Amino acid sequence: MWFPSITLIFFFVIIISSTNAITNNKTQIFKTNKPQVTKHNAMINSFIYLQNQARAAHRLPPLVWDPRLERYANSYVKLRQRDCLLEHSNGLYGENIFWGSGYGWNPAQAAAAWVGEQRWYTYESNSCNAGQECGHYTQIVWKDTRRIGCSSVNCFQNRGVFMICNYDPPGNYIGERPY
Repeated sequence: MWFPSITLIFFFVIIISSTNAITNNKTQIFKTNKPQVTKHNAMINSFIYLQNQARAAHRLPPLVWDPRLERYANSYVKLRQRDCLLEHSNGLYGENIFWGSGYGWNPAQAAAAWVGEQRWYTYESNSCNAGQECGHYTQIVWKDTRRIGCSSVNCFQNRGVFMICNYDPPGNYIGERPY
């Protein structure tokens, strides 16, 4: 007589377990150690990748992204958004600015323009070639500079794109070599 009772209890345990297994369809999320790629991180990388390559060519440490400098850059691009004038902020930091007509410009293009000035810099005379600019490049490879923060904005009334990178400590001191 106890056999039918045990069989019945065993049958109910199996049904209850099966029901819980079927209705409990929560998906387990596994955490990984991979960094999340965000739009913001991609923007940061676009600004600093070429600049850090230029520094590495002179065995200088890479620039590190600084949120404080980014905030400073953000506040300045907001001021330039109305007129998109290629004017420096005249602040406490080293600074590279870029303007491009239209809206197709990205941070990597600004960085490439600045780094591209290397071809006009002559280390032996510590000067730019006649009629050329190279101060954006020398700011990037300034040996004492460690931190960077950048921003960009599409200007009002189709006036183009304005971008800025700020550097701390600043560089480009007259009479001193960048590296």
